[in-house]
Amino acid sequence: MSAITYSTIRTITAEQLSALFQASTITRPYEDLARLEGMLHHANLLITAWDEEKLVGVARSLTDFHYACYLSDLAVHLDYQHQGIGKALIKETQSRIGEQVALILLSAPEAMDYYPKVGFERIENGFIVKRKG
Repeated sequence: MSAITYSTIRTITAEQLSALFQASTITRPYEDLARLEGMLHHANLLITAWDEEKLVGVARSLTDFHYACYLSDLAVHLDYQHQGIGKALIKETQSRIGEQVALILLSAPEAMDYYPKVGFERIENGFIVKRKG
């Protein structure tokens, strides 16, 4: 394993995102490549983590860069977890949006203990209209 590098300019394909989602165990529609392509195309902040040419992490966000940023996907390949890559992806996201922008996310139940460790505060004043499918 070489040093992990982070990028906001390297593009990724739906196939690469699908493979990473599967290898990270995040629950996403990894078999629906058209949907993943749309997710990539419409995100306006994408930070990727690389071990040379291998995609090992991603932080995909939607933001206005002035008030709010929704961190929609944070995924790290299982073989690369517990090395600070997720934390670095969050930190890089924060550096891109600035301190005056709130960073918001919905956590998977199994990750609820992780986010307070990397600087997130649990909130109780949120609502959701869940997706269908």
